Amino acid sequence: MEFKLITTIASLVLMFFLIALSWIDYKTHRLPNKLTFPLMLIGLLNGYITNKAIDSFIGLTLGYLIFFSLETFYKVIKNKDAIGRGDAKLLAVGGAWCGWVGLPYIILIASSTGLIAVLFFKKYLLKSNGHIPFGPFLALGITIIWITNTYI
Repeated sequence: MEFKLITTIASLVLMFFLIALSWIDYKTHRLPNKLTFPLMLIGLLNGYITNKAIDSFIGLTLGYLIFFSLETFYKVIKNKDAIGRGDAKLLAVGGAWCGWVGLPYIILIASSTGLIAVLFFKKYLLKSNGHIPFGPFLALGITIIWITNTYI
C-alpha cells in the first residue's frame, strides 16, 4: 500500500513538472534549471526508493550526454545552434525517472510526435528564429515511458 502511494505521489509530481516545463518551453524556448534540476534529483531519489538507483544514475548521465554530444557535434559542423542545453537536461530527467533503457524510446516518441506536429501545426510551433520547442515532445515521451514502466 505504501509503495503505491509513493509511486502515485511521484507520478503526480513528475506530471506537474513536465506540464509546467512544456508550457514554459512552448512560450519562451527555455527549460529553467530551477525546474529541471529538482526533477533530476527527485528522479534519482525515486530510483533509490525503487531499487533502481544505478539504472536511474546511468539514465541521467547518458540522457544528458546524448543531447550534449549532438549539440556540440552540430555546432562544430554547422557553426549554428540546434539542440538547446535545456533539452539535454530534460532528457537527463527522463533518464533519471525511466532509467537508461527508456532513453531510446523517449527519443523515438519525442522525435516522431515532434515531426508529426511540425508537419500539421508548423505555423503554431515555428518561431521567428526558425526554432521549434522540443521540450513538450520530450515531456510526452517521458510521460508515456514512465506510465508504461510503472503502471502497465
